[in-house]
Amino acid sequence: MMKRSLIGLAAAATTLALAACGSGSSNTATDSGSTGSSTGASSLSLVSPGTLTVCSDVPYAPFEDFDKTSPTGFKGFDIDIVSKLATDLGLKLKVLDEDFDGLQSGLTLNAGTCDLVASALTITPDRAKHLSFTDGYYNSEQSLLVPDGSSITSIEDLSGKKVGVQKGTTGKDYATSHAKGASIVDFPSDAEEFSALKAGQVDALLQDLPVNLAHQQAGGYKVVQTYDTGEKYGLAAKLGNTGLVDAINADLTKMHSDGSYDAIYNKYFKTN
Repeated sequence: MMKRSLIGLAAAATTLALAACGSGSSNTATDSGSTGSSTGASSLSLVSPGTLTVCSDVPYAPFEDFDKTSPTGFKGFDIDIVSKLATDLGLKLKVLDEDFDGLQSGLTLNAGTCDLVASALTITPDRAKHLSFTDGYYNSEQSLLVPDGSSITSIEDLSGKKVGVQKGTTGKDYATSHAKGASIVDFPSDAEEFSALKAGQVDALLQDLPVNLAHQQAGGYKVVQTYDTGEKYGLAAKLGNTGLVDAINADLTKMHSDGSYDAIYNKYFKTN
């Protein structure tokens, strides 16, 4: 529904080859037309023929966010990536806002709600038991966000503190393993956990670096520590849907070679 000045973001995206976590819920759907030529789209197993239906947990800026002015009703890095994929495959794009836990567990895909998950979703062995991942398309790190003036400067300072995390994410996994003595507080999305931080209900947030950097950029908060966990975000299809995964992997490779991936990446993450 990982993420989400950008000087610190350059570190989050180092060795960007192609490369996971998401947030929000409340089912909203809209369609966007596609003008690309078909590349075997008729052979793909899709929920709705001629349409690539994508589920994402919104908001999780800069990867996904609401945008009433957009043809899909959404914007963000992930949205631009799947929009380009849909165009290249000769498909319309439909985006749905769904709960992250259902996305990462495979339940939403198994229910036939969508064809693809694009929600800053880290590729992990456990998730790969329930999802068919594409190649990684974004490299990320975890990070610790605190209010300006906080005495917390590292994860070692969290003992006796409340740390906000998003349910079902790798940020929660990292906090559970490394924030010794801290009280880990689950939230369904970044929107709820950031609101809790602003209200003083938690002392810090541990989640994907780009998302925490977006909060830092808005002012009043700072990222005090980052954690290189080797995470890669992947798009995910229903387990066994190799036809769709293969088609997307081929197009991701094309996007890298023709510069279209870099153009989308630089739109959100370029620092100079």
